[in-house]
Amino acid sequence: MTAGKKYSAVKKYSAERRMNVVLAPVVSEKSTFVADKNRQYVFRVADNATKPEIKAAVELMFKTKVDGVTVSNVKGKERRFGRMLGRRRNWKKAYVRLAEGQEINFAATE
Repeated sequence: MTAGKKYSAVKKYSAERRMNVVLAPVVSEKSTFVADKNRQYVFRVADNATKPEIKAAVELMFKTKVDGVTVSNVKGKERRFGRMLGRRRNWKKAYVRLAEGQEINFAATE
């Protein structure tokens, strides 16, 4: 490390990339329970998204401070279509923990 230069732990990502990382909030019984208990919100994210990208995207889109991100890969279920066997796509889910006093309101309209 050179003297005088400071390196940040989070890389800077383009605004276009950050806007395409978070796809949708996941609204389910489990996600609302987690939101109430742990200040965590659940999002469906791009398959190739990383934790620092997800953190930067949520901070940009919702103007909040993020404490941490946990990522989970959800396997697609096998389904039958008549006699044909099919499979749903795999997808990635992110649990985003917000800082104390921060909150996201999905019902708010601007």
